[in-house]
Order: sequence, then C-alpha cells, then structure tokens
Amino acid sequence: MSLPKPLLVAPFVLAALAAPAAAAIQHETLTYQHAGQTFKGDLVYDDAIATKRPGVLVVHEWKGLVPLTRRQAEAVAKLGYVALAADMYGDGRMAKDNQEAAKWATALRQDRPLMRARAQAALDALKKHPRVDGDRLAAMGYCFGGGVALELARSGAPLRGTVSFHGNLDTPNPADARNIKGQVLVLHGADDPMVPAEQVAAFQSEMRNAKVDWQMNTYGGAVHSFTNPESGNDPSKGVAYNEKADKRSWEALTSFLKRIF
Repeated sequence: MSLPKPLLVAPFVLAALAAPAAAAIQHETLTYQHAGQTFKGDLVYDDAIATKRPGVLVVHEWKGLVPLTRRQAEAVAKLGYVALAADMYGDGRMAKDNQEAAKWATALRQDRPLMRARAQAALDALKKHPRVDGDRLAAMGYCFGGGVALELARSGAPLRGTVSFHGNLDTPNPADARNIKGQVLVLHGADDPMVPAEQVAAFQSEMRNAKVDWQMNTYGGAVHSFTNPESGNDPSKGVAYNEKADKRSWEALTSFLKRIF
C-alpha cells in the first residue's frame, strides 16, 4: 500500500529532507538473493560524499517496503550515511491491506531463523556496496521492522548499534541476547498496547542478563506506530501518530548513530 499524499510526512522529516544545494541524494534498487528468492531493497546515499560511509539497514513496518520507509531511509542518508531500506517479503512487495500484512509478518515472526536470515542477506548486500564502510554497520526498524532489527542483533550480526522504533520486543530465545555485539536503543510508546508492560519487562531482563549495552526511551502519551502519520490521531485505537514522540525519537536516533560511528 502506498502513501500517495506527501503531506502525511512529519514536519521534522520534511526538514531533514531539505538538503543543501550541494547534496545529491540518490536512490538505486539493490537486488540481492536469499534461498533462491529475489529481494529488492532501496539503497539511498548522498553522492556528494566520496569516501566510504557507515551503512544503516532500515527495516520496514508490516506492510512492506512502502514509500514511507524509503523516505525514512532517505532521511538517514541525509545524515551522511548509506541507508538500505530492506525488503523482507521479496520482489519489493507491499501488502494490499492489513490482513495481508498480518499474514506476511506473522509468517516471519513464527519463523525467527528465516527472519534473521533474510535480514542478514540485506545486511550483507549493504556491507558489500562500494560506498559502504563494512566495519561500521547499524540496523534500525519500525514496528515489525524494529523486531526484525533486534532479531538480527540477537543472531550475532556485526552491528555497532541496533534501534527499534515502537517495535516488538519479544523473542523465543532470550538467551540469544548474549550474541549482541553492539549497543541497543529502543524507542517505545509508554501506552503501546501492542507491546505491553510484560513484554517490556521481559526485554529489559533479557538485556540485563546478557549484559548488553542498552538504552530504552519511553515516550509518554504515545501508542503503537507513533512515527507514522498514516496511523491517524486517535490513541484509543492503539495506533496513532504522535508528533512529539516522532521528533524526539528521531533526535535520539541521530545522537545514537553519531555515538556508535
């Protein structure tokens, strides 16, 4: 499902995309393979930067590689990094509705090894790109994608940092957190019914037990999907856009990336 109205993009993202005249942001389709299937990510970078840059994997919400994810990757590229909006479903597919999105996302959530392997395939493609410094990598994701990014970290992927925006925090194998190599930042809505207090507490225990360098920012009044303007403005539905939480979480991401790189 596409986002046909650019006015839905948050004001702070629009500001991030307002590049100086010298900047030349490029998008290119990065095709890669996993288990005989073709995946098509969106690689975004500023071609005014000649040197190799850190690579940031950006994982989409449950509907797939929608235009919003591409704009989020572009905002990351504006910070001076090479961003790859990953494709978790193959062929750049986007779900036609919530029912199809739930079916696709649930299939991967029920098969964490496959989820990890697809994310790793995207990370490998990013790492090999000639514009990327393969020793400086990070992963981030939104909702479903936040859970994917955390699972990738739990697999032991060579990430300097992992960021989850209102993502699922559960995992079938909490002991795998000891494989995490870099820092972890979780950006969470305090009133998110999709990620309840019990799941938050279990995640925090998981991080403590594995002695991970982790941080969690909790935003008051925010529910699930608080960075997505298409989520509406009624928190009682459990999903809603929250401009303050969106802006503050982006500031937290920006600071985090500077620190790890």
